[in-house]
Amino acid sequence: MHIEEADFLLENYNFDLPQEQIAQFPPEERGSSRLLVMPRTGALDLHHKMFSDLPDCLPEGALLIANNSRVLQARLLGTRSTGGKVEFLLLTPLPLVVERAKADKSGGFFAEAEGLVRSGGSIREGETFEFGAGIGVTVLASGPFGQRRVRLGWKGDLAAAFAATGHIPLPPYIRRPDGEEDLSRYQTVYARQDKTGSVAAPTAGLHFTPPLREKLAERGFQWAEVTLYVGYGTFSPVRTPDIRSHRMHREYVEVPESTALAIAEARAQKRPVIAVGTTSLRTLEGVAELCGRVQAYTGWTDIFLYPGRPFRVVEGLVTNFHLPESSLLMLVAAFAGRKRMLDAYAEAIAKGYRFFSYGDAMLIR
Repeated sequence: MHIEEADFLLENYNFDLPQEQIAQFPPEERGSSRLLVMPRTGALDLHHKMFSDLPDCLPEGALLIANNSRVLQARLLGTRSTGGKVEFLLLTPLPLVVERAKADKSGGFFAEAEGLVRSGGSIREGETFEFGAGIGVTVLASGPFGQRRVRLGWKGDLAAAFAATGHIPLPPYIRRPDGEEDLSRYQTVYARQDKTGSVAAPTAGLHFTPPLREKLAERGFQWAEVTLYVGYGTFSPVRTPDIRSHRMHREYVEVPESTALAIAEARAQKRPVIAVGTTSLRTLEGVAELCGRVQAYTGWTDIFLYPGRPFRVVEGLVTNFHLPESSLLMLVAAFAGRKRMLDAYAEAIAKGYRFFSYGDAMLIR
């Protein structure tokens, strides 16, 4: 793929998107989204399909890799001792918080964590906020962009406490409060309860339904899973004029041995590996970069994929449409070419596709 200096400039990842094409709600029925199919290389031959057509559009024998993480109701709303409102968003993956937990004298638990704390007035280090379900947050130190190191206190099961009092942390471009429907629709149908801890959904997976999963299996497509606990950094804008200077956020990933073996087998048989979503792709490519190949792994990745960076594992991608000047737009530009992606986006806008988390999907093959 030919790389130009223009591919490294932030200003070249902008595009005009009508406000009304930013999806504010999921489609009426899960899986009823549209699907724009584009080739990764060669002539830009675009096909307009429905997501239910996916089995007809995938390369023969493809191995699909999906992210099975579950969104935590990570947004807490409370009141300060002054009477003002306060909001807390947990950023540390839930399994790591639980792993660090220590017992306190009252029979509860506490652990240090990272989070966003927002309030009308200034927030002091040492200040404690009480939320529902016995959750308390004490601010220990301030970081960049509103991030804080906190001491999180709770009683009983932490995931259950967040589920009892927390809210689904919808992305900032969805301009409405979360509702009852989001509890199910902002989760994939294959999200695992024991993988709860993401603060955003792996949105390419939102289109899959149990009948579609069955159809894929009947057609001989293999399915394997990884876990990436999606962090709030996925919405962080790239702020450097030269994108190569951008510092990527870290995310916690898990690749089971069974998935590593399925990938090794597919590659040996020359069957393509298709990532369901940018989070699955970043998990696979991040582990391959760290370890030389995909193998069983639990730890962090901060891989930043932009034009010129290699892809070692993934040959196809199911993904939604991404924000202008976002690291995710740079990832798909790295995968299929910046100009090609912007041309495909222009076609999608002209055809009325819905964008971002609750929007329509693409298959790059």
